[in-house]
Amino acid sequence: MSDEEHHFESSDAGASKTYPQQAGTIRKNGYIVIKNRPCKVVEVSTSKTGKHGHAKCHFVAIDIFTSKKLEDIVPSSHNCDVPHVNRTDYQLIDISEDGYVSLLTDNGSTKDDLKLPNDDTLLQQIKSGFDDGKDLVVSVMSAMGEEQINALKDIGPK
Repeated sequence: MSDEEHHFESSDAGASKTYPQQAGTIRKNGYIVIKNRPCKVVEVSTSKTGKHGHAKCHFVAIDIFTSKKLEDIVPSSHNCDVPHVNRTDYQLIDISEDGYVSLLTDNGSTKDDLKLPNDDTLLQQIKSGFDDGKDLVVSVMSAMGEEQINALKDIGPK
């Protein structure tokens, strides 16, 4: 046996939140799971290896929620986890003092479990637009059980 010690990260019940895809077919601007985080691929490079080795894919990706840069190297014939990423638009109704937003869903109910985004520029745009009384629509990105506001649209005054 080899002298190397292997450490495998255990995965929880998040398996249904992803689907397998062959590493060689994942392209730039696609999504991939690296270190149990949903990421958007910004760079892919494929390297050929020796006579009996595997071609390897080197992924550079950015976490879609924290914007951290992550890297991974996977044999191109192996499967990678790809997160199911959804983007939904909601109309902003209210911002509470504790940093939570109240959003109007398509079916007329409200969604009150989302915090304001961590991105300072987006946060200022949302707050100033809301204070000016504009009708704002926010885009909420969701993947692997996490949700976060990631974009803003102004649809005019109320």
